[in-house]
Amino acid sequence: MTQWRNWSGLESTSPSEVVVPADVSEVAAAVTEAAERGTTVKMIGTGHSFTSISAPEGEMLRPEALQGIVAVDREAMTVTALAGTPLHVLNTELARLGLSLHNMGDIAEQTLAGAISTGTHGTGGLKASLSAQVSGLEMVVGDGSVVRASATENPDVLAAARLGLGALGVLTTITFDVEPLGVLLAHEQPMLWDEALERYDEFVAESHHCDMYWFPHTDRMQVKRNYRQDLAPGEAEPLSRFRAWLDDDFLANTAFAGVNAIGNRARSLVPRLNEMSGRLLSERSYSDVPHKVFTSPRRVVFREMEYALPREVGLDALREVRRLVDASDWRISFPVEVRMTPADDLTLGTSTGRESIYLAFHVNRRTDHTAYFGGVEEILRAHDGRPHWGKVHTRTAADLAPAYPRWQEFLDLRDRLDPARVFSNTYLRRVLGD
Repeated sequence: MTQWRNWSGLESTSPSEVVVPADVSEVAAAVTEAAERGTTVKMIGTGHSFTSISAPEGEMLRPEALQGIVAVDREAMTVTALAGTPLHVLNTELARLGLSLHNMGDIAEQTLAGAISTGTHGTGGLKASLSAQVSGLEMVVGDGSVVRASATENPDVLAAARLGLGALGVLTTITFDVEPLGVLLAHEQPMLWDEALERYDEFVAESHHCDMYWFPHTDRMQVKRNYRQDLAPGEAEPLSRFRAWLDDDFLANTAFAGVNAIGNRARSLVPRLNEMSGRLLSERSYSDVPHKVFTSPRRVVFREMEYALPREVGLDALREVRRLVDASDWRISFPVEVRMTPADDLTLGTSTGRESIYLAFHVNRRTDHTAYFGGVEEILRAHDGRPHWGKVHTRTAADLAPAYPRWQEFLDLRDRLDPARVFSNTYLRRVLGD
């Protein structure tokens, strides 16, 4: 029996059938057949969501035959790619063409469809999420027909389906707005808690992208700021091969895995291990093309919860979280990540209509996350937080609806595009209803 399991190992299903479609017509045939049989169909990605949002309960479609760039429009500055293309493949191909996405998160293993459908985002910039950089798409909807959407054709579909949770159809192509390949200057600096939080607004204002990490049980933080440079890619000054290996491979993965293993065996050591990790951080600056600055390898398997909060209350919520952690007997070995995004206009975007601060909480896969995530989630909900769609949370349709001004608009579109719920699964029934 075929089994699907996500990267973190939290979710698994046993689909009834597996299909590897090679083009949109084969996707349409699979959807039509599933609809006729009264079952469900789901195109999986790489499983990097921590929820079961992409879990196939009926027919499973695999994305590996739907990869690659299919169109480049240099006048419009757009690139269209097949939806199963991994983000790291798109980044490499864009760089070869002298192009780049404006922003992205720090992991590049997801498929394009999976990344936009869950709201994958970076920090800062004019557009933070990958979804907000989508200007067109094609997808197969519940009756097997093909729908195309852009600013001029089915704009209501574009607004919703570029962060569609996999609930509206199977994406087959995605068109991204792109820009000329440039250079980012990265500056990374250890800092203490009080200074980092006091200067946060300053850091956000003077840099193009700002990201902070707090080491629980300590005063240690790391502040990362990126600045766009008026340089050609060949003028960049990247890290040496040895420094990149030492910092981003050995220390961030191999050594970090060892620290987590020790902490799992001796929980009382976690605060001292975190203090040591924070003290070992050193200041560094380098420059490179954007995707090599934004993304990094992640080999330590973890579980994650992330919430988007109104920017004006985000740091207050972080302070409350710290007080809760300090008062608990939890031992948290992973840093807490702090990012900021501009407002966007996605129908179900976690930053829709408001600038947001995102707080992300992690544990390694051998740590029970339920008490930590549950306690922190109460604080985040009290601050009008919206959970990341692809990360652990306990929210349901009843309490999510008030958080989204365009909630009913999305449900109405879902009724139109997938009235028989061909694309549904347990997760979607929980967060959207029926």
